[in-house]
Amino acid sequence: MTATAKRTHPRTALRRPPLLAPGARVALVAPAGPLRGPADLDRAIGNVQSMGWDPVVAPNVLARRGYFAGSDDERLADLDRALRDPEIDAVWCARGGYGAMRLLDSLDYAALARRPKPLIGFSDITALHAALATRSGIVSYHAPTARGTLTAFSRDSLERAVVRGVDSCGTIPAPRVLRPGVAEGRLIGGNLALLVALLGTPYFPALDGAILVLEDIGEAVYRLDRMLVQLRLAGALTRIAGLVFGAFTDCPETSDDGVRRLDEVLDEAAAAAGVPAVANAPVGHIDEQWTLPLGLTATLDAGAGALHVH
Repeated sequence: MTATAKRTHPRTALRRPPLLAPGARVALVAPAGPLRGPADLDRAIGNVQSMGWDPVVAPNVLARRGYFAGSDDERLADLDRALRDPEIDAVWCARGGYGAMRLLDSLDYAALARRPKPLIGFSDITALHAALATRSGIVSYHAPTARGTLTAFSRDSLERAVVRGVDSCGTIPAPRVLRPGVAEGRLIGGNLALLVALLGTPYFPALDGAILVLEDIGEAVYRLDRMLVQLRLAGALTRIAGLVFGAFTDCPETSDDGVRRLDEVLDEAAAAAGVPAVANAPVGHIDEQWTLPLGLTATLDAGAGALHVH
């Protein structure tokens, strides 16, 4: 590590679940929003099979109740069953949406701590990633949901993370350097709105010395501004070692009261954090995305636009 690297992470990496071998039994669950129909499920099954794994479809995966994939009890039953079942090797969330955080008080974290297994997904699944880190102490994977279309880029990163156990990140294709420098720390983060929603709860992840990765979708820039200011006011940005911004998809810069560019908001947050920071990482609601093993140690070289998982 260079002399400019910031070493402030007092916490060791979380426990990594076993890697997935050919024939691994992967549960398909929908802990948040509903699938659009059987075509979504067929695509999810196909993605599992294309990785050489055996799909196990949860009973309520096609359920719908309002904007949820079934009732809280149905979604909880599917997720807990998958976490407890010794015959299930991993849990791949079929989609995000909203609703995962409604389950956090009832999940069997002890079962996952006794027998760690990969939990895979992103967006609303950020709530589960944060809770598993704080309550079970295991690594989970910010990665495409099962119903998504896996590009060669995304598939390769997922395989490196959960099959081979090697660095699943690398050099950002078109980095925007906000603050140069090198930092090392545990990977933490995911969807900005979900992380902010967890502030003040027992499930907000420990950010001390972390490499914080943030993305979002469908939020006006003024709302992103508000959420980043909330993180700053809560003291979260002063505790991190590095900051990585992913994609902010469909986030309009124009409001009724005027325009503010997203770049300005991200620059301001990076300045407030005072740590190495970079934007445009392939993370978030985009086709080409990295799989992030949240809880493992990573090195951010912001000036080089590179993130490497140890």
